Amino acid sequence: MTNMPKLPSQSHYVGPGAAQAVVSRTLSIIVDNEPGVLARVIGLFSGRGYNIDSLTVTETEHEKHISRITIVTRGTPDVIVQIKHQLERLVPVHRVRDLTREGVALERELALVKVTGKGEKRIEALRIAEIFRAKVVDTSTEHFVFEVTGKPSKLEEFIGIMTELGLVEVSRTGIAAIGRGPGSS
Repeated sequence: MTNMPKLPSQSHYVGPGAAQAVVSRTLSIIVDNEPGVLARVIGLFSGRGYNIDSLTVTETEHEKHISRITIVTRGTPDVIVQIKHQLERLVPVHRVRDLTREGVALERELALVKVTGKGEKRIEALRIAEIFRAKVVDTSTEHFVFEVTGKPSKLEEFIGIMTELGLVEVSRTGIAAIGRGPGSS
C-alpha cells in the first residue's frame, strides 16, 4: 500500500466555519403546459425540504403550450444554485432564471385588504389608502376592502399600517415577475 497524498474532501454543503446568509430569490421557470407539471415542481421543493414563499403560474404561449411558474424561495446561495440545477433536470422544464440575481426583474403583486373601523380610524384608513394608490373595491358603513398592487415591500408596508387601523383579512396573489429589456425570460 502506497502512501498517497490526502486530497481535500469535497462536499456540496457549507462547512461549519463558512456560514452563508439566507437570501430570497425569485425564480422564473418556463415549462410545458400539461397536467402534472406543477405537481412535479412542487414535489421537488417539498421532497427536499425547500420552502416556497410565493407561487404563481400562468400560460404564456398558448400555441406552444408553454407556461411560466414564478417561485419566490429562500436559502443560502449554494442551496439556491442546487434548487436551480434540480429544476433544470426536470423533463417538462425548458429554462430556469434567477431573476433576483440577474437584477433585472420587475416584480408586482396584488392584495385585497379588508379593514374595519368607524370615525377617525375610517378616515385615516381612506387617507392612507389614497397615499398607497389603493382602490376601494367594496365598502359598507363598517368596513372597506382595498385593492393594492405594487412591489411586495409596498404591500407589506400597507398591510402593516392597516393592522393598526383595524385589519381583518388579507388575500394576496403572489409575485408576478418578468425580466427587463427586450429578451424573453
